[in-house]
Amino acid sequence: MEKIIEVCCGSYYDCLQAEAGGATRVELNTALHLGGLTPSVGSLVLTKKHTNLKVIAMVRPRGGGFCYHDEDFETMLLDVETMLHYGADGIAFGCLDQNGNIHVEQTKKIIDMIKEKGKEVVFHRAFDCVSDPIQAIETLIHLGVDRILTSGLQPKAMQGKDMIKKLQEAYGDKIELLAGSGMNSENAREMIEYAGISQVHSSCKAWLFDPTTTTNNVSYSFASGEHENDYDVVSEDAVSKLVKAVKS
Repeated sequence: MEKIIEVCCGSYYDCLQAEAGGATRVELNTALHLGGLTPSVGSLVLTKKHTNLKVIAMVRPRGGGFCYHDEDFETMLLDVETMLHYGADGIAFGCLDQNGNIHVEQTKKIIDMIKEKGKEVVFHRAFDCVSDPIQAIETLIHLGVDRILTSGLQPKAMQGKDMIKKLQEAYGDKIELLAGSGMNSENAREMIEYAGISQVHSSCKAWLFDPTTTTNNVSYSFASGEHENDYDVVSEDAVSKLVKAVKS
């Protein structure tokens, strides 16, 4: 079974670093510090033009949770259409109702749009906020989801490895499981071997300094401490180490 490393990217720059490090698939977002939001069209177009990466585009209209009112969902539908039009190879999204169940109507509508274009359907870590993971995964399988990104309903995937293993053993022949949150070169192989999965998702994060982040008593910082004036990027070196750890 081929081992796949998916790198979580927040920009075109990140995608270039991911490919240089040996990744073949990325999840393209923006605002990773909010958990990832819908990327810009520009970052998608440039990535598809200048790399050979498979690009899964995030469609998430805001931070917070995944229970979307009508205006949010209307935005998501247009974003799905736009991302597919500009070359996305798949869409990552997640829609829940107020009780933590899969929002079947919203989810099906988006899946139908993606499948019509022959692209991949990924249900992201909204899955980790469901009230019943067994009911949720069975619903997603029934609806036609190709892959679930999950940390096993825990803050970090290694903390949720037993749940990931349980889901893989019960449903791995019907849907792909992608382990994400806290995955790196030091634990990815352990996760793959323990849970019986073949895919991991990692941000491979590093920091770059921007001297204009905090000036004149005005701050646009989203990190703290030593990274107060930095922004997060993908590290080519971290990707390379992860690829080597998983595939060697």
